This record gives sequence, C-alpha cells and structure tokens, in this order.
Amino acid sequence: MSPHTGAKDKSNSAAARVLGSATAGISELAIFHPVDTTAKRLMSNHTRVASLSQLNQVVFRNYANESTFRKVFSLFPGLGYAAGYKVLQRVYKYGGQPYVNDLVAIRFGADFENAFGKKTGKAVMSATSGSLIGIGEIILLPLDVLKIKRQTNPESFKGRGFRRILLDEGMGLYRGWGWTAARNAPGSFALFGGNAFAKEYIFGLKDYGTATWTQNFVASICGASASLIVSAPLDVIKTRIQNRNFDNPESGFTILKNMAKNEGVSSFFKGLVPKLLTTGPKLVFSFALAQTLIPAFDKLFSN
Repeated sequence: MSPHTGAKDKSNSAAARVLGSATAGISELAIFHPVDTTAKRLMSNHTRVASLSQLNQVVFRNYANESTFRKVFSLFPGLGYAAGYKVLQRVYKYGGQPYVNDLVAIRFGADFENAFGKKTGKAVMSATSGSLIGIGEIILLPLDVLKIKRQTNPESFKGRGFRRILLDEGMGLYRGWGWTAARNAPGSFALFGGNAFAKEYIFGLKDYGTATWTQNFVASICGASASLIVSAPLDVIKTRIQNRNFDNPESGFTILKNMAKNEGVSSFFKGLVPKLLTTGPKLVFSFALAQTLIPAFDKLFSN
C-alpha cells in the first residue's frame, strides 16, 4: 500500500454532493415510480404471462377492470416509503461513492495504477469504490423491503403503520440482507465501472467531473446497462424474498432451488427486458443528473 500522488478528479463539497444527489432522487421518483411498481409486479409474478389480459391482471391487480385514471393511480402504492428510500439511497450512493473513491485513491491509488495502468486503474478504482458503497447500502434495506411490499404485497401490512411494523418485525426487515449485498456488490461495481470506462475510453476525460450532460448521459447508459444485466439473477431472488408475507421463513436458497426446478433457468432473468427498458432509463436519468448537478452546485456554492 502506498499513497497516491498522481492526478485525480476535483473533489466537490459535501453540500453539493448531498443536494445534487437528493435532487436527482426526487426527480427520478416523480417520473419513474409507476414504472418501478410495474417491473416489481412482473418480477414477483410466478405464472407465465401469455396474453395482454393476463398482463393487465398482473400489473393492475384489483384495478384491472377500472378506469385508466384509477389504473395509473394504483401504480403509486408505498410512495412514502419509496420517497424515503429513493432519496436516501441516491444521496448515499451517488454522494457517498466519491468520498469512498477519494479515500481509496489516497490509500491505494498508486497500487491500482501499478496493477492496471493509469487510465484503467482509475476506472477500476471507481468501480471498486462503487462496489464498497453498494455493499453498505444494506443499511437502507428496511425501507426498500417496505416499499416493495407496498408495491407487490400490500396485504402483508394488515392495516399496520410504519412504527408498528418496525416494532413487530424488528431485524426481520433485514431478511435477505446477504442476497442484497451479493446483488449490490457486482451491480454497483458494473454501474460505476461502466460509467468510468466510458468517460475514460470513449470521451478521454482527465477529470470525470468536467463531463457535459451528454457525456454523463452516454456514460450512465454504459454503467446502468452493465449493472442491470450483471445483477439480474440475484435481483429476482432479492425481490421474492422481500415481497413475501412477513411470517414466511422461506430462504433465498429455497427460492433459488424452486425457481430452477419449477420455472427454469430463464426465470432468473424475469423482468430483465422491462428493467432494461424502464429501470434502465430511470437509473440512467438519475445517475446522469446527479453527476451533472453535483459539480454545478459545487460551482454555485463556491462563487
């Protein structure tokens, strides 16, 4: 281990990182929450969808035969949990990764550079920092669990409020934390790594923070696509662990075994196409927006 003395990206202020990430999270939520609900319901469905009528039933459930307005409104369950989770997650992930990257650069930057070369080393270091921040994201798991249950299994709440559920379920809300960490580590590595490689090798940027909106957008597409594909199988298992009833003790390995036995290998990629078409743009939008707003806010605050 040796200190890194080479050039690194300009560090932005804490306020800029928090405000830029939070703004991206709020904007993403306002636009994409119904899309997220649809993807989660498709991933949680255990039956084959062979017609538009069945798709309508899976997505809109009890509102399948209601008016278009009521159908659309039904896609906003758990918005309170979603807001809390999404904003905290984006602030933690988009605002926290640069901090971890700064620390890694100071302590291990020269080692990454020696092992991978200057350009690749910088990108791999960004990916590694993303992976570390992704693993730590499990601290927000209870909000994610409640959001998903509201979207896919509202009956499990049985009229209980947030405080009552916390008291009743306790650490049970961290059920599936291992699968979540296993999904987040490669997913976040691919997200930040794909983004960094694009900036390094497509645009040749010396300082990633100087990227334009277009460059951030293209780089985010690379990172988001890689992340969703890499994490898809574990994401399906994680979603099924989180959307079951609170009193269901079925383990992740049992779910994995039953999926392979009853639904086939393709079941591990259920919802991948909708996720690439829906969650993909959502992730690209918020990631690109955060990367654009953070240096913009930093510049505003420094003037």
